[in-house]
Amino acid sequence: MRLLLVHPSALMYSEIFLRLEPLGLERVAAAARDAGHQVRVVDLQVLPRSVLDAELRSFAPEALCVSLNYLANIPEAIEIARQAKEASPGCFVFFGGHSVSFIAEHVLRQAEGAVDAVVRGEGEPAVAPLLEAARDGGLDTVPGVVTAEGRGPAPRLLDSLDSPRPARDLMRRRNRYFIGELDPCASIEFTRGCPWDCSFCSAWTFYGRSYRKVSAEAAAEEMASIREPNVFIVDDVAFIRPEHGDGIAAALERRRIRKQYYLETRSDVLLRNPEVFERWTRLGLRYMFLGMEAIDAEGLDLYRKRVSPDDNFRALEAARRMGIMVAINLIVDPAWDEERFRVVREFALSVPEIVHLTVMTPYPGTEIWHTEARQLTTRDYRLFDIQHAVVPTKLPLEVFYRELVRTQAVLNRKHLGLRNAVGAMGVLGRNLLRGQTNFARMLWKFGRVYNADRQLADHRRPVRYELPVPEHRAAPPGRQELFIHTRSATPVHRRPAPEADGV
Repeated sequence: MRLLLVHPSALMYSEIFLRLEPLGLERVAAAARDAGHQVRVVDLQVLPRSVLDAELRSFAPEALCVSLNYLANIPEAIEIARQAKEASPGCFVFFGGHSVSFIAEHVLRQAEGAVDAVVRGEGEPAVAPLLEAARDGGLDTVPGVVTAEGRGPAPRLLDSLDSPRPARDLMRRRNRYFIGELDPCASIEFTRGCPWDCSFCSAWTFYGRSYRKVSAEAAAEEMASIREPNVFIVDDVAFIRPEHGDGIAAALERRRIRKQYYLETRSDVLLRNPEVFERWTRLGLRYMFLGMEAIDAEGLDLYRKRVSPDDNFRALEAARRMGIMVAINLIVDPAWDEERFRVVREFALSVPEIVHLTVMTPYPGTEIWHTEARQLTTRDYRLFDIQHAVVPTKLPLEVFYRELVRTQAVLNRKHLGLRNAVGAMGVLGRNLLRGQTNFARMLWKFGRVYNADRQLADHRRPVRYELPVPEHRAAPPGRQELFIHTRSATPVHRRPAPEADGV
């Protein structure tokens, strides 16, 4: 079959700080191609919509998939599905990805026939049997697939992360992928899953708290095939197992592979395995993202981070000694008042690290979805981007956004103000000499992207597609109920799709 894979447009946050290659979509593309299908990819993060229009006309796909790792992209994805059906009425349209896995039935109803199926869970093991069933029948036998008639068997976990290798050759304008000053930047995956259970996160519920690792040799072979000088390691928590991080490092050392690396990890993992991170600095590790989330014990307990403020600060000191630049994330609680914003600004200015702010957002698949979602002030998918408030704020909403943008602007000036202009211009000059403009564009976008008037106006847009609300329950769901992937398969069941909203 002719399969067209589509990644939706960039979200607000990624307009400035990053634009990552769609690694999951590339791996699904590779799995479909290995099964004998013709595959093309359109990434609307880096390509104009006119490219998608042209592919629908010239390629005339028999199947089209939209990747939905972010809730905010769902309205755009449904419109793409409608466009595909209009261009090719017989086209089999399906969605897949992290976020849509938790609300598959709801999205199918909203699409009103424009979407034929949703794949829950990992896409690589599902795509080949799904395309075969789309052609020959038997959709209800495909693991992880949901249609208007109901769910098929439970989703399957990929047998091995060693393959398929991402089909990077199908991507266009790879030079548009970047993170901060690492421009251009490829992505790579060493592990999947997270053994922790933070209340705001759905990584552990998606994978059922499983944790899997790519082999060191496969990781090194893939790294050797990457042309970009910079690589973002996309693992939810890098180097949980020190022997795994050491094994990959050794394989890279044997091949004399040197890149600049950016990764994400936890403070306790860094403190427990400092030798692994020190070894990686010798290989080119330059940047690290630490999800501190809060600067006090009360906030850390609220999010069930299972680390202490002392752990976080000791981890920052350890990273400084290693020469790693750290980006800290703090979660903005909608209950913050002006004084709390002031305290956070003071903290952020007192440390040398980059500080990012994200707004606490209950997502389907997280525990706080079942505790906070019934208080939602909006169900507009587009506002679920961790940059908008979707539950009641203690401050009037316009004041909340004013304080949020004021704090973000202070942090922006801290790193891109006059004191840092010389260093920034040096990086900018080197990137421009290589023809890379992403970092340059980032420097001038802040005021246009982050302003309180824009964020308030976003709340006033007409809403066509809305999130479901969780069903009322006497007690919170058990953890197994939150999992997409489980160790035991669930039986096939088919049922009529209900008329009412909800999952």
